[in-house]
Amino acid sequence: MANFRKDFLWGGATAANQVEGGYDEGGKGLSVTDIQTAGSLTSPRYLTYTLNGKKDKIAGAPGEGLPKGAKGAIFDDEYYPNHVAIDFYHRYKEDIKLFAEMGFKTYRLSIAWTRIFPNGEGSEPNQAGLDFYRRVFEELRKYNIEPLVTISHYEDPLALSEKYGDWSDRGMIDAYVNYAKVLFTEYKDLVKYWLTFNEINSALLLMEMFNQGRGISDEAYQHAYQKLHYQFVASAKAVKIGHEINPDFMIGNMICGIANYPGSPDPKDILANRYAWEQNIHYCGDVQCKGEYPSFAKRLWNEHNVSLDITDQDLADLKAGKVDMYTFSYYMSNMVTTHEVEDKASGNFSAGAKNPYLKYSDWGWATDPTGLQYYLELIYDRYHLPMMVVENGLGAVDKLEDGKVHDDYRIDYLRQHIQAMDKAVANGVDLRAYTTWGCIDCVSAGTGQMSKRYGFIYVDRDDEGHGSLERLPKDSFYWYKKVIASNGADLD
Repeated sequence: MANFRKDFLWGGATAANQVEGGYDEGGKGLSVTDIQTAGSLTSPRYLTYTLNGKKDKIAGAPGEGLPKGAKGAIFDDEYYPNHVAIDFYHRYKEDIKLFAEMGFKTYRLSIAWTRIFPNGEGSEPNQAGLDFYRRVFEELRKYNIEPLVTISHYEDPLALSEKYGDWSDRGMIDAYVNYAKVLFTEYKDLVKYWLTFNEINSALLLMEMFNQGRGISDEAYQHAYQKLHYQFVASAKAVKIGHEINPDFMIGNMICGIANYPGSPDPKDILANRYAWEQNIHYCGDVQCKGEYPSFAKRLWNEHNVSLDITDQDLADLKAGKVDMYTFSYYMSNMVTTHEVEDKASGNFSAGAKNPYLKYSDWGWATDPTGLQYYLELIYDRYHLPMMVVENGLGAVDKLEDGKVHDDYRIDYLRQHIQAMDKAVANGVDLRAYTTWGCIDCVSAGTGQMSKRYGFIYVDRDDEGHGSLERLPKDSFYWYKKVIASNGADLD
């Protein structure tokens, strides 16, 4: 018998910009992901824009921002996979029915900010956008599936990004809080579980990802830490308002969870590993869970000559807006070393040496279920808050053979991670939910590919945008259905 609580929330997770499509329908405005092209494992995704009347593009993630003075633009000769994605916007009833067939207890989804406020701010929300998500939530409730809603998931309004420079201005705080308040008010009787920002620590991790081996400027750190501060304040103010609107709300943070290990017994590696945990994981967790900056924050700022715009009111807001639960994604672990190594890890948020004891995916991610147990136990001991694993899964190239997908490799990956969670629960961790990432195939955020598939449900669409969008359950669909029905006991 497994150790999961009787009301454990099994389910799956997606993000609006990776599944919805309908990028210009229902009054929706442009988001930063709407100007992001397709890429691949070896080719970056680009943000397209005009500057001084000329068309151009720049490699990077949406949160990295555009050059000063640039205006995001869509070009006819570029392919933007998020524009159609998998067309959840028109097919949500079909997809939710499939989730219900698996037995989902919860479904984590995000709301597209620009469906609610096309330009990101204003006094009157877009009614068509509000109505769309109400229909989605009501459809979930019809099947007794609990919505778990991410307020901001890598798709800031393009108009705000151009106006404020990617969270470089306090104006973003008020715009976000206004948006969150509308959501809390509109859906207070339909949604209980909320997450303020997806993988909020990615502001720091993305710097490591895009600057491996080239050094990171103090200016880049200044921008990242200032951006985070404004997001911390926005999150805290939203938490406080949410609790005022409905005291039963459970509002959490969301951290990109990576277990870090020292690369050797060298004391320098041990210290470097501790510092990696502090910068990349605990810095954000401490502020959102404890309501104040940790003591090591000053060291991090001083290392890179960071001087933040922080007011006394900000500090009071952080204290008043602590989250109710700690949620995180988990895909991999990293090895931290101060030594030169030849065999380096690669992939989203991966850096440092390859771990010789682990296997790596085609996208360079270390498969490490023990790291998930380690992370759960370490974080729970630090905060003693309810926890949720809200992303976990294996991105792989699936083969469709005779109308079927035999994805035993995915089943094996998930089985090992569920077993790791079970051990953590047995050791005292208060774990409330598990939502696998990309429960239905979706556009990869990192590469823009469809061929990097995570889902229990195959979607007929390729990397060039061809395909019928037909849905087809994989072998893992029926396996996960059995896992949920047994509350994690039957993993065969």
